[in-house]
Amino acid sequence: MKSYPKLKTENNNLADKREKQAGVSMHHTMPTNILIVEDDEDDFLIIKGCISDIPGKQFNIDWCYTFEEALDNIAKRHYDLYFVDYLLGAKTGLELLREAIDMGCEDPIVLLTGIGNRDVDVEAMKIGAVDYLVKSDINTEKLERCIRYALERSTYLRALRANERKFHSIFERSKDAVFLADEKLVFRDVNAATCELFKYNKDELLRVSLTALFARRDAADLLEEQLKSEGEVEDLEVELLTRKKEKRNCILSISRETNSSGDTYIQGIIHDITNLKRIERATFQIEKLRSTAMLLRTLAHEVRNPLTNINLSIEQLKPDIHGDDATIYLDIIARNCGRIDALISELLDLSRPAEISLQKVSLQTIMNKTVAAAADRISLKGIALEEIYPKEPTHVMADLEKLKIAMLNIIINAIEAVPRESGKISISIREEGNLFKILISDNGGGIPEENLSRIFEPYFTSKTNGFGLGLAATWNILQSHHASIEVNSQLGEGTNFVIAFEQAD
Repeated sequence: MKSYPKLKTENNNLADKREKQAGVSMHHTMPTNILIVEDDEDDFLIIKGCISDIPGKQFNIDWCYTFEEALDNIAKRHYDLYFVDYLLGAKTGLELLREAIDMGCEDPIVLLTGIGNRDVDVEAMKIGAVDYLVKSDINTEKLERCIRYALERSTYLRALRANERKFHSIFERSKDAVFLADEKLVFRDVNAATCELFKYNKDELLRVSLTALFARRDAADLLEEQLKSEGEVEDLEVELLTRKKEKRNCILSISRETNSSGDTYIQGIIHDITNLKRIERATFQIEKLRSTAMLLRTLAHEVRNPLTNINLSIEQLKPDIHGDDATIYLDIIARNCGRIDALISELLDLSRPAEISLQKVSLQTIMNKTVAAAADRISLKGIALEEIYPKEPTHVMADLEKLKIAMLNIIINAIEAVPRESGKISISIREEGNLFKILISDNGGGIPEENLSRIFEPYFTSKTNGFGLGLAATWNILQSHHASIEVNSQLGEGTNFVIAFEQAD
């Protein structure tokens, strides 16, 4: 049995020098550190001699003959290059190669094989060996070429992997949704922001087409047509649907690309502007109501002045008029003057912020009282009501009675919108960040898109017997509570109201 010497270290400070030589190549003047993993000392000495004869180069060459010691040295990253024999006692060089790759080794490994091991050579390259050499063919010239190629390829691969890590980090950490897709726009890779946007996990999204998430089919068709004709689409504003069919306003940019193999794919980025749009809509609504309020105050002043004169004239005329017919006409004039005055007061009340008295109250309590007030209507129409509330109270600062009126207006609209017997209304409360949200959805006929921006306007209504004051009052009450309201609706499918409140301290 052969007696093998311990690892011969030709450089006592090899680890320190290895760190200083990061990224070393054959063109550097500093020595290249090589470990030969070989269970035959004679073979080691032959290979070492051939390497040492390479002109103009400096090498620190060490020997290791056991699988475990070789793996330990690879893990410590003490060397620039490894030559590994296929036969290593009970284990093989392929097993060492696999374990080295699995633990993240990026240093080049060259497999040494015997004659007739073509299959082993091919397998080694598949696993991750940078090259292979047949022992019987080894000479100085082949080793010089092999070492130069291995180190240059290693430097290139390190740079490539560094770029991959950098761009993968950007990909994963991007706040925007970034994705890759095939020609049919089926997702092939997505970042965490994409999953967060659509509320799907990654595995689920990889079976979904981007066009299936469009709120409007015509917009999806336009995207496909433009992508086909121009190869890219920039800053397209679209409405996309989450898993729960909630609409998200987004800016979409995508392009068709070709990889090094000649295969085409789609890459894209989605910027969610839902909150920005919500703020724009809220600001627009506030400005519109402010303009309306100014107009109403002007009209109220201009109308009430002559109205006051009419009422005073009636009072002056009554004592001097004695006919029943004349008295009837005066009473008609007075009553209608009263109605006009009451209407003006009602309009002015809608234009003013609601006067509220805030107390800490749970949204569960508010919604229970609201549902109780609408229970008869719900029962008479045979509507299925679903209530999903958290077990823990969701406290907000609110005027219970005012909010009950606001919520009741929304629920009554839902009751009137859904079909008899097959109607469904769902009310849920959930926590999102520092907000509590009430979600009220129905399976009614939906609201046409052109009406969505007007449903909170005073006296706007699509009902034949409606006055258009309910949702206007709701908006006014919610504004006084500093709460936001969002409406999503699909014709033929139903409407969703989302009301968000800040949590009480």
